[in-house]
Amino acid sequence: MTDSHAFDETMLHRALDLARRGIGFVEPNPAVGAVVVGDQGQVLGEGWHERFGGPHAEVHALAAAGGAARGATLYVTLEPCCHFGKTPPCTQAIIAAGIRRVVVAASDPASHGAGRGIDELRQAGIAVEIGILETPAQLLIAPFTKLMTTGLPWVRAKWAMTLDGKIATRTGSSQWISNTVSRSVVHQLRGRMDAIVTGLGTVIADDPQLTARPSGPRLATRIVLDSMSRISVDSKLVQTARDIPVMVVTTSAAPPDRMEILQQAGVEVLVVESSPNQQPDLLALMQELGRRKMTNILVEAGPKVLGSVFDQRLADEVHAFIAPKLVGGDRATSPLAGLGIGTMADAMELHLAEYQVLGGDVYVHGYVSNSN
Repeated sequence: MTDSHAFDETMLHRALDLARRGIGFVEPNPAVGAVVVGDQGQVLGEGWHERFGGPHAEVHALAAAGGAARGATLYVTLEPCCHFGKTPPCTQAIIAAGIRRVVVAASDPASHGAGRGIDELRQAGIAVEIGILETPAQLLIAPFTKLMTTGLPWVRAKWAMTLDGKIATRTGSSQWISNTVSRSVVHQLRGRMDAIVTGLGTVIADDPQLTARPSGPRLATRIVLDSMSRISVDSKLVQTARDIPVMVVTTSAAPPDRMEILQQAGVEVLVVESSPNQQPDLLALMQELGRRKMTNILVEAGPKVLGSVFDQRLADEVHAFIAPKLVGGDRATSPLAGLGIGTMADAMELHLAEYQVLGGDVYVHGYVSNSN
């Protein structure tokens, strides 16, 4: 590895750090960071995509650099756009600024990108290098990529369990398995989501609010899978539906009067087809959320819903909190029900798994290797 290559990596690491500041603020756009660097290695300007509809990272960085950008190098985590969207093309801004060289971590997965921005820069006589730190850059925009290429949102599955793999005791007691530090991480996660999905069983058992406390950059829609629209109007979710969006996903078998009662309480009722187990079809729900440009979904639910998510290969990411507690019992529930895997050789594995101790709990975060 040459010194120049190492320097390029350092600058792109900085650009990735900047990009992460936009997570939760820019969706359904991707998080992007950019750095303008002079011939002597001095940073002339930095920027990131700060909010949806606002200027892109390159524009912020070029504005910070001003006239000094002429003849400089631009480091950017994602291929600059070459189309008119909410903002003008970044390629034109780069060309107009007189940038000499552009180092791009990852190409744009969207159909309106796909190398066109890079081609336009090269045709303007700008040297372009692509692929340095490509893996972390692609991971950063994975939710955007999935939405653009499949029409489906990025799905995170979350649960807390005891050391012996239980999410509740034999009597259904589950509060609290994890400690306050773990729960604060969950609240941070919720604050970056477009929607949080749960099942009616969880609502009946725990009467959750499914809100981020303190609030984050996004206000997630609380979604309840409820095939017969049986959720109580006295539940915390329905009681707060006029302030924070609630959607009940039901089936055509639900009584119309129940749907009307919920709608009058401020709840959106979405009717989807039934799955083979007579529950609302999860794929149909995810397709609808994708049509609404929801990018990040968190599933916080019981074993039936979580099991269906994994059976249908809808999960992309796992957030599991393991508490140093033991409850035992044949009737105590574990995180995943459903059909499951037939042989251990076919078990779903997490890749890029990370492990962190949070006040005694073990937090496991990783990506599902064989998701859709």
